[in-house]
Amino acid sequence: MDIMTGAGLAGGLAVIVAMVLMGGDLHMFISEHAMIIIFGGSAAATMIRFPLSVLMHGLPLGMKFAFTMSRLSAHDLVDELARIAEIARKQGPVGLEKVETDEPFLAKGIRYVADGYDLDFIRDNLERDRDNFLLHLNEGSKIYRAVGDCAPAFGMIGTLIGMVQMFSNMSDPSKLGPFMATALLATLYGALVANLICLPIADKLHTKLIDEETNRTLIIDGILMIRDSKSPTLVREMLLAYLPEKHRHAEGEPVPA
Repeated sequence: MDIMTGAGLAGGLAVIVAMVLMGGDLHMFISEHAMIIIFGGSAAATMIRFPLSVLMHGLPLGMKFAFTMSRLSAHDLVDELARIAEIARKQGPVGLEKVETDEPFLAKGIRYVADGYDLDFIRDNLERDRDNFLLHLNEGSKIYRAVGDCAPAFGMIGTLIGMVQMFSNMSDPSKLGPFMATALLATLYGALVANLICLPIADKLHTKLIDEETNRTLIIDGILMIRDSKSPTLVREMLLAYLPEKHRHAEGEPVPA
């Protein structure tokens, strides 16, 4: 669980609610008309921008990865692959059949090696799997960014509609307040949806896409070296190149000058 996403959303909402309650009643800030223009308009614009297949893949995958962390860090993957290389060296590919891991992509690679598939087959299938996954995750990031881009614009549209309605009813003072409230709340909702939810999620998905690309490429290289019967020490040293210099050594282990 990525607690930072949940904590950020909860903290942002708490700040907004606190400011609202300090200055009045929460019901003052609820407008069905503003919700319709923001959520309905943003949904419609997003449907125009993306085909249905992209929405079906990108939205749920994006939401899932915005609130979850990778099961293993890059450093953990290096240790895990070195351990697997040691097993393969001592017991051969058959020994990998009993190896268990929490990382599904790594488990797939281990299964390919244990089943005796050739190097090109393993490389092609794992790279295709990685590229498809990264494509869908990138689609998720683009969808949330698109919603974040158009929500403030529809907030402005709602504001303009509310102002037109207000100026069209200047003869009836009782209607001016509700129309002005709708106009202002549409802008408020658009800003909140964009800056508290959609754009931050899009940025987080982009960061996780980079991390997943690194981790999955690391796994592919490690699996290929294990299939090629490389020594565990060589596997570890080759894969440590994926990590930043300061993360290449365990805590307490001296870092070479």
